[in-house]
Amino acid sequence: MLKFVICNTHMNQGVVSRVKNSVHLLSILSFFVVISISSASEDADDRRRLAGHPKTSISQLWELSKDSDWKVRQYLARNRKSPIELLDVLASDKHHQVRIATATNLSTESKTFLKLANDREVQVRSVVARFEYVPVEALAILSKDTDTDIRIEVAKNLNTSKPTLETLSKDVQPEVAQAAHVGLQRLKDEMGAK
Repeated sequence: MLKFVICNTHMNQGVVSRVKNSVHLLSILSFFVVISISSASEDADDRRRLAGHPKTSISQLWELSKDSDWKVRQYLARNRKSPIELLDVLASDKHHQVRIATATNLSTESKTFLKLANDREVQVRSVVARFEYVPVEALAILSKDTDTDIRIEVAKNLNTSKPTLETLSKDVQPEVAQAAHVGLQRLKDEMGAK
């Protein structure tokens, strides 16, 4: 019986020792997991800063356009030093916030605005319709949008051409037609002031 107790005690000490080792190992692993998560977060912040910085090299900007973090790509789309070809790529990004950032970048070209004017999401098209520097061709596309609010924004946009405003003034939605009449009156007043 004494042998069993001694053996059992040694066995318990072995179990206790293994449990202590396991707990120690888990605490070490959790420490590294916390550091890894913190490091990944800092790394994402660094990539965002790099994507938005005007001195970032063109090759780095292209590399950042493949980043899995949509906010990195959003910073890239906001960067006025991003190449126009890259902005055109970002106009097809899977995340709508990246496409919106592309629409508000002053370096975005007309052909990219035409792509954004046909975007699948109303939010993106709405930003394009309201953007101060959107080309008239994109506004002409948006004037035929199925969303009434977007057509109203087109009618209110100072860049909307007279022919587009004339078309919108006959819109079936009274709010659109009214906004277009106001736009036409503004154009008439501007012409009279010259």
